[in-house]
Amino acid sequence: MRIGTYLAQGVIAVSLIAFGGTSASANDFADQITATLNDQVKGWISDPVVVEAIKAQNAETSGLSEADIDALDKQWRAEANAGSGPLIDEVLANKLSAFLKEKKAASNGLFSEIFVMDGKGLNVGQSDITSDYMQGDEDKWQKTYLVGPDAVFIDEVEFDDSSGQFQSQANVTIADPASGQPIGAITIGINVEKLN
Repeated sequence: MRIGTYLAQGVIAVSLIAFGGTSASANDFADQITATLNDQVKGWISDPVVVEAIKAQNAETSGLSEADIDALDKQWRAEANAGSGPLIDEVLANKLSAFLKEKKAASNGLFSEIFVMDGKGLNVGQSDITSDYMQGDEDKWQKTYLVGPDAVFIDEVEFDDSSGQFQSQANVTIADPASGQPIGAITIGINVEKLN
């Protein structure tokens, strides 16, 4: 479906689906996005680089208070506005971020951004700087991690001014392969104009 036709119809909805399941309500690209998740993402979200980074951060952040998280988020936002800083630099320099940058580059423009969150919704690794550090108050984390190990949330298609692309964020719970329990979540910005 062409983007112009899609937007003219005004059909933009939020979807909660499972990798192989069906959605109760979906944007017009939900089936293609689900296929992309199954074909290109499912195999690497349980990679040890992803799982171990989340588990390590969960151990570090488990005792953080809400005030601690607010302070970290405020620091991140200030650093994001400045273009860098110690907290952002630490996250962008870690092994998981390098892994995610490789996945984004290998997608040939299909993935516009990729970031992984821990059990509190805090950034663990990312391909690009996010505007905030705390994602736990947003649907991308609440409709995945809090729902369970098989949860997938496909958000509405929006025009991204910075990239000049129409994109949808696909959000997936990441589970510990050993226990099957949720440990975090991942958000993948998908350029819908690049979908097959």
